[in-house]
Order: sequence, then structure tokens, then C-alpha cells
Amino acid sequence: MAHVRTYNPRVRVGNWKEDVTLEEETLKEFTLQKDRGELTVQKEGALKHNILETVSLSVSQDGFLHFGDTVMLVNCGDGDHMQRSPCVLSIIADSSNVSSHSQTNTGPHLTGPLQVGGAHRMDPCVRNTFIIVSVDGSSDGEVVRYDQSFALKTTGGFAGELFLASDHKSFQKCARKSRLQELSLVEEFDFLCWWKVLYFDPQERLENEGYPVQVNSKVLISHCKTNQCLAALGNHILWSQFGKEYELTAHTFLDSHKAERDNNHWLFSTAHPANQSQSLLQLQQDEHRENQEDTQVKDCS
Repeated sequence: MAHVRTYNPRVRVGNWKEDVTLEEETLKEFTLQKDRGELTVQKEGALKHNILETVSLSVSQDGFLHFGDTVMLVNCGDGDHMQRSPCVLSIIADSSNVSSHSQTNTGPHLTGPLQVGGAHRMDPCVRNTFIIVSVDGSSDGEVVRYDQSFALKTTGGFAGELFLASDHKSFQKCARKSRLQELSLVEEFDFLCWWKVLYFDPQERLENEGYPVQVNSKVLISHCKTNQCLAALGNHILWSQFGKEYELTAHTFLDSHKAERDNNHWLFSTAHPANQSQSLLQLQQDEHRENQEDTQVKDCS
């Protein structure tokens, strides 16, 4: 029983002064971390509360994409075999990515680098909404044109205004599951964050170069440095605290006709004019679901 501690610091035997001082320092450090919001439980709570907060998408009055628009990037899935369901580009983060309070930022926010994934939740929120940013001096409100460079930035506040970036794969840096070219959200803005929109049909791509990009229509999003297109991989699954998600990468998948496959087909989803918290794609899915339910009711009757 020699290992059992018979006395506590209040008895004041042995190194009681040292024990009291250590307990006071531990309590003081705990209080400081709590005041700064550095406790793990505080970071977890801030993450769950803020990252799923509803965000209002932009409304396109003319049907085109503009610099400064807040949109969701949606992959409509595999239309032929339904082996890959629709997904949206989303942030993957945990408590270790949440910064503490500081003099420059009064509230918690995400810090890079962060992973991204293809989430199945289509409700516009901090986690899956991005802002179209100009890289060539174009002002907010100007239309984005095919083959024109731009950047994708997370919203301000908790999302931390991070940029979607990619680079050539290497042994040390590649996608976790597929080992293809990695995607990440970074704080530093440089050429690795440049992207451009390509026309959906390769036979008409040259003719549409320089024309405005339509929203809620299939397009390709190509990385300017590597010329690889944004892709969703239905056969590579990532598990996060938000559930099961598809791995996203920068890789161009071609079919037998040298055309990009549906892994690379994306659309810029904007808000419904009557409800900015609901995307047009989400409205179409709700209407399709209601029509299916009505059909099933009629068949049963």
C-alpha cells in the first residue's frame, strides 16, 4: 500500500507547498483557457453551432454567375446508374481547426489548411457555401466568363475566408483515399487558388469561350496550374463527424469519346428568388420528391 497517498495538501506534510502551488497553477491555466475559448468542449460547441448556421445564397436575376456571388458547388451524381448520389463541396473540420479568441478576432474561426469533401446535405450553410472572387481585377457584380480565372473563398466570420487550392500530387501530398491530386482550403492566396470554368460540351467549348457562365447548369471547373478538373469520387468514402462523404479531388476523368465524365460535372447553385435560404436545386428536388409521392398515392388508390 506504499503507492496509496494517505495525506492531501491540507494536512501539510511532505511537499505540501509544492502540491498547493501546482493545483493553483493548474486552476489558473484552466481559467485562462476557458476565457480564451481554448477548451476542447468550447471548440466542439463552437464548431457545431457555427459551421451549420444558415447562409443566404445569391439570387441571379439574369441567370449568370457574377463575382461576389455566394453559391454552392454541386455535383449532380451519376445519372445513369445512380452509384453516386448528388453531393456539394463542403468543409471538413474538427475542434483542432478552431482558433481561440484574440485581439484581432473576437470570435472563434477556422484556420487552414482544411480538408474538403462531398457532403449530401443540400441546405445552404457556412460549411458548403463559397464566394466567387476575382483574380484579374474585375469588380463585384461583373459576370464570370468561360475560361476566365477566379478563386473560391469561404464566407467570412467563422469560416475564416479560406481559399480552395490544389497542386501537383507527390508522395508526401495527395488525396488520402484515391492518392490523386489533393484539394485543401488554405489561408494564403496565390496562384494555386486560381480556377476557371469550362463549357460542358467539349465540341462547343471553343465557341463559348468568353461568354458568361450560366448558374444552375452543368460546367467543368478546371485548376489553372495543373489543368485538372474538380471531381467527386463515389467509390472513395471519407468519414467525418458530419457523416459519410465522398472524397473530392482535382482529376479529369475521360470516357471513350475523350469527353469529361459526370465525376467532373458541377453546377453553381444559387438561391430561389422567393427564399434565399433555399437553393434552386433543393427546390427542384423537393418538387420531384412530392411528384413521386403523389404518383405512389395514385397507384395505391
